[in-house]
Amino acid sequence: MLFKHRTIRLLLFICQCFFQTNQKIKRMIKIKSKKIRMENGLTHIYTGDGKGKTTAAIGLAVRAKGNNLRVCWISFHKDIEKFYSEFKILKGIGVDVFAYAKYCKVLNPFKSEDELAKNARRDCPEGVKFIGEEIYPKNYDLLILDEILISLRDGYLNISEILDLLNSKPETLELILTGRCPDEKLKELIEIVDYVSKIEKVKHPYDNGTERRKGIEY
Repeated sequence: MLFKHRTIRLLLFICQCFFQTNQKIKRMIKIKSKKIRMENGLTHIYTGDGKGKTTAAIGLAVRAKGNNLRVCWISFHKDIEKFYSEFKILKGIGVDVFAYAKYCKVLNPFKSEDELAKNARRDCPEGVKFIGEEIYPKNYDLLILDEILISLRDGYLNISEILDLLNSKPETLELILTGRCPDEKLKELIEIVDYVSKIEKVKHPYDNGTERRKGIEY
C-alpha cells in the first residue's frame, strides 16, 4: 500500500513538472513570436548599374518577415505576375505585393515605346498616390518601392514626388527605394536618406551576349 501511494505521488509530481515545463515552453514561444515594432523607421537607396538591387531588397523582405514585421512590396516597371519568379515566394510568406507601370521594353518587345511610355506616365503617379492614401495609413513596418528610381530617371516621376514620399512616411516605417538612376538626379535624395548602397557592375554575362536566365535574373 505504501509503495502504491509513493508511486501515485511520483506520477503526480511528474505530471506537474511536465505541465509547468509545457507552460514555460508556450510562454517562450509566445515571447519569441511577439510582433516587433519599428521604433524609428529609416530610409534606404539601392542603386548602381550592377546586378543585385532587387535581390538585396528581397533578402531584406524575407528577414523582416522572419521577425514578424508587416511588409509591403510595390514594383514599378515590372509585370510581376507574368515574368518575375520571386513574387510567388514573397506572397507565400505574407508580403503584400502590388505593381504599377507593369511593362518594360525588355520583357515586352512587341509593345511600342509610345505605348510603354503612355502606360508609365499614367501609372507611376497613380502608384505614388496609392502609397500615400492606401499604404501609409496601414502601419506597415517595411515598404519596398522596387525600381521607383527608374521612374525618376526616365521622367515619369519628378524629384518633388519622391521627396514627398520620404517626408510624409510614417515615423516607424522603414522605406527602401531601388533602381538605376544617375547620381545627379539622386543628389537631393542621397542627402536626406540614411542608407545609400551603390552596386557597381565589374563584370556581367550580358556583355558577352548571354540572355536573361529565369530564376537568376528574373
